[in-house]
Amino acid sequence: METLLPFALLCFTSFFTLTNPLGTMPVFLTMTNGLDDTERKAIVKRATIASFITLMTFTFCGQLLFKFFGISTDGFRIAGGIVIFAIGYDMLQAKYASAKLKKEEIKTYADDISITPLAIPMMCGPGAIAQGIILMEDADTMSMKAVLVGTIAAVYLISFFILRTSTRLVKVLGETGNNVMMRLMGLILMVIAVECFVSGVRPILVSILNQAGA
Repeated sequence: METLLPFALLCFTSFFTLTNPLGTMPVFLTMTNGLDDTERKAIVKRATIASFITLMTFTFCGQLLFKFFGISTDGFRIAGGIVIFAIGYDMLQAKYASAKLKKEEIKTYADDISITPLAIPMMCGPGAIAQGIILMEDADTMSMKAVLVGTIAAVYLISFFILRTSTRLVKVLGETGNNVMMRLMGLILMVIAVECFVSGVRPILVSILNQAGA
């Protein structure tokens, strides 16, 4: 239990921040401008399900990809840390880095925008995928794996409800409140990214020093 609680907290904070439903709200409202509440609900539902399935696929198949391409876990931690740090930095600047959309591009989307760009890459981007693979590697027991899957499911469930009530939440938070929340989540994400980067660099440096000493 002492191990599960910190792991669950790490899973929740990292995935909620990477999914960033609060930051996605303004973009979602722009993309669905003119649609009624029923259509918006259907889009959010499909996007949430697609994001969850995509993330679960990469989370469980990540090790197979490592073996196939000959990628080391430590190397992936370093790369993942850099990607997550960049996302966190953009969030710290209150930038919507994952969804730089022009008005003309929004108008050209097909009727169903739930898969792209809402689910991928906005709700399930490279940062979330990298973190899922890394945390699955860290989950040594079945209990930890269950906590990881349950936490991801909970994050997407919360994201679903946030996007469903986005019109009201935007009015309550306002632009200032939304920017403050985004900056706070960005700072947390950058700290997680540094920890991820260091955990990948440390074993490599130890190995180099051991070889040099030998």
